[in-house]
Amino acid sequence: MQSKLLLRKVSNVLQTAFFLVLMTLLFIAVGYFISGTIGIVSALIVAVILFTITPRVSPQFVLKMYRAIPLRHPDAPGLYRIIEELSSRADLQAPPVLYYIPHSMTNAFSLGSKTNSAIALTDGLLRQLNADELSAVFAHEISHIRHGDLAIMNLADTLSRFIDIFSSLGIFLLLLYFPLYFMMGVIIPLPIIIILMSAPTFSTLLQLALSRTREYDADLGAVELTHDPLSLASALRKVEYHPIRFFDFLPVLKRRDALPSILRSHPVTQKRIDRLLQLAQNYTPRNIMTSDFFILNPDFEKPVPKKNFFTRLFIGD
Repeated sequence: MQSKLLLRKVSNVLQTAFFLVLMTLLFIAVGYFISGTIGIVSALIVAVILFTITPRVSPQFVLKMYRAIPLRHPDAPGLYRIIEELSSRADLQAPPVLYYIPHSMTNAFSLGSKTNSAIALTDGLLRQLNADELSAVFAHEISHIRHGDLAIMNLADTLSRFIDIFSSLGIFLLLLYFPLYFMMGVIIPLPIIIILMSAPTFSTLLQLALSRTREYDADLGAVELTHDPLSLASALRKVEYHPIRFFDFLPVLKRRDALPSILRSHPVTQKRIDRLLQLAQNYTPRNIMTSDFFILNPDFEKPVPKKNFFTRLFIGD
């Protein structure tokens, strides 16, 4: 079983490297078609400089957008017991800080780096998941932090943005100089036009494929930390099949399952569950919680979420 788990992790790492290499080659190709060798060198220099000096969006800024509030240790001693134990198993230098989002949507996400990270969870997640399922979800998010997925996806996002910008620039230059090409009898190779026009789409698809790979790897990382694939599978079912909203009935806006796999930032949930079930038979859960576990301190004052017509329509009550 351990060899099978290791094999899948190696496969995910190779896929990650493969997608990043493809995105880099696509980026170099776009630079080349704009101005040859100079375009390649200039594009790479600009990419490195901007990637280095461009200010990162801080976790606090993103969390503020979601009206997330920090959970202190006295507010959620049970949750912090889970986080501290999983962080110790994952050899993180510092446990992630927990944030609470006052919303009924069932979700959780991680932000930051190995030394400064945060995990945000919604009120809906706390209401629907039990202690073992919460442990599995936290293990999944901690695996993202442990594997440096946030930095990898930030790199992929930066490459994708550069490809989009340089591709648009190349198309603009082609249109600008098209009358000169026509008068001088210069024929623009069709493959160049096709690559410049399709590069942003290919880049997005590669970025989505990379994201799906990292999700599979985080699932495996969660299993390593908890030895409990069944709890993560159960949590995924609850997260996926949240209450149906008004927009789910509209023909042009189907539920998430209707979206083609190639266009999903996360793998199809059932495929993730099937993979976890295959791992479950030879694992004994490493329990974290005790019988005195409770999620939030009864004295914790939950903020009242601010909603309007659009948030109710798109996200739910």
